[in-house]
Amino acid sequence: MPGIDECLYEAMTLPGARGAAIVDWTSGLALGSVGDSPNGDYEATAAETAEVARAAAEYQAFAPVEDPDADGLGLGLDGAADADEDAEGLDHKGLPVEDLMLTTRTGFHLIRYVETTFDSSVFLYLWLDRHSGNLAMARIRLRSLAERLVLV
Repeated sequence: MPGIDECLYEAMTLPGARGAAIVDWTSGLALGSVGDSPNGDYEATAAETAEVARAAAEYQAFAPVEDPDADGLGLGLDGAADADEDAEGLDHKGLPVEDLMLTTRTGFHLIRYVETTFDSSVFLYLWLDRHSGNLAMARIRLRSLAERLVLV
């Protein structure tokens, strides 16, 4: 299980990776960073991405509060099982948002929330070059990194 440095260096092995950071979204502070920053200042980038991450996680437009018993059956409107349960019936009561993607003319910006045993206020940030990066692969690898990341 990788720590912060190992996690960031592994993220930078992705094709097109320009920079990566692990950020606390409540304070806006980078716990670690590697590579380049889109604006040349990792502290500013951490604070700015934390604002985006916080908005997505807290605003109901992005992460609506679901009432699992709204229809009296514990099923969603389409008859599917509750959103907090996966195919095996395991309960997932963590963050309502998994990841965010922002695309620009020159790059991809990915934010992957990390669920922790304490307050789950950390995310992985990855900046990819649009022409040489692979967005699908990056999402898969960031999910794996977030699941294996050990924060002590």
